[in-house]
Amino acid sequence: MEGKDPFAIAQMLYSRMLDEVLTKSEDVGKEFPAEARRIFYQQANARAIRGQATSEEHDELVDEGIPVARLPVPGPEKLN
Repeated sequence: MEGKDPFAIAQMLYSRMLDEVLTKSEDVGKEFPAEARRIFYQQANARAIRGQATSEEHDELVDEGIPVARLPVPGPEKLN
């Protein structure tokens, strides 16, 4: 990747990461906070999930020690 535009490299890496997230996780939508808790407390099968959470819900999950990450994932209509 030497000599390539740093922005182009960043776009390529983001695209790869996004592809991994979208293909290897289940979209649970607005149920994300509740499902993350069920998984963390072993009340549901462990698996990779993604979905929506408000800033407050995110902070509550973090305060409980539940590992979550905020990632900007465009909707399917915005993907190339």
